[in-house]
Amino acid sequence: MKKAFQHIISLSMAFMVLLSTMSFTVDKHFCGSHLVDKAVFSKAKTCGMQMSANDESHCCTNEKISVEGQDELKISFDSFDFDQQLFITTFSFTYLNLFESLPKQSIPFKDYSPPLLVSDIQLEDQVFLI
Repeated sequence: MKKAFQHIISLSMAFMVLLSTMSFTVDKHFCGSHLVDKAVFSKAKTCGMQMSANDESHCCTNEKISVEGQDELKISFDSFDFDQQLFITTFSFTYLNLFESLPKQSIPFKDYSPPLLVSDIQLEDQVFLI
């Protein structure tokens, strides 16, 4: 249960970072007050009426909404000074070496079964623990 919860949290955080750094554009075309087309990442289709730049009495309008993502997540290793770079590399190297797996131990007698007991030796020899 705990591992599944950790996976859900890590996936949601990854999607949050992805969505916060992504930028996109929404393009809308209106004919009067009626929305004709709306497009994300592309140009919206027009209603077919010609719009001229010098004629201001036309009824068609285009609206473009841009959502910019953030760029503050970009951290370059070159922006650190030498002491910070040295600390980061040695810390990561020692941290990763903490989790080396142990060598697999071989058990030479794991495929052998114990001998069958024909009789109970304690009863035959009359030896009991008191």
